[in-house]
Amino acid sequence: MEGQERILVVEDEESIRRFILINLERNSFQVMEAASGEEALARAKTFQPHLVVLDIMLPGMDGFEVCRRLRVESPGIAVIMLTARSQDMDKVMGLELGADDYVIKPFNPLELVARIRAVLRRMQIVQPASSQILCQGPFRLDDKARRIYKNNRKLDLTPREYCLLKIFLENGNRALSRDRLLNLAWGEDFVGDPKTVDVHIRRLREKIEDSPAKPAYIETVWGLGYRWRKEDKIAGH
Repeated sequence: MEGQERILVVEDEESIRRFILINLERNSFQVMEAASGEEALARAKTFQPHLVVLDIMLPGMDGFEVCRRLRVESPGIAVIMLTARSQDMDKVMGLELGADDYVIKPFNPLELVARIRAVLRRMQIVQPASSQILCQGPFRLDDKARRIYKNNRKLDLTPREYCLLKIFLENGNRALSRDRLLNLAWGEDFVGDPKTVDVHIRRLREKIEDSPAKPAYIETVWGLGYRWRKEDKIAGH
């Protein structure tokens, strides 16, 4: 079903928006457009995109707020944010809010298409899920349904957070470097900053830890990365 992925393009400048749409359609994506944040949220509900290409600088509701609301209303949608070249804080803020990747303006359309395909591959949209179930302590991962539960309550995770938590559950008590986590969760073709890992770990801790400031599950390995504190043996069913 490759080529059937739905992409929502949110950009207020018509010339840039049309430029993106034309290139995505040439690459066999189903594309919907929106010129404002409010329009983007409305179309996300009806179009149900797999991925949103989201400009930060929008009239009215900006891209940050759109991303935040998408993460609440549609946590399974991937988000690539478009940022200005000099605005490093925009990248950090976008990642804090749950964006999966960012592309810096001005950009080559081939780069954008490549980044979209990379994110979609990592989100496993076109890959059949396995039937694997992992149980560890209060956590249960159902990979077929792509859901993770803590104490039988489903966690509201973004696709990236799901991927990271799955990696940790499968690698209990192993110290994983930031570069290793980037390769496993973002793919070897990801060209972003390793600090991206720290941002997503912080968000993940807020969702799974009883006390994020004193994490019981995701330990920091100083100078390297992170380790999952394994409570008991992972069981596969």
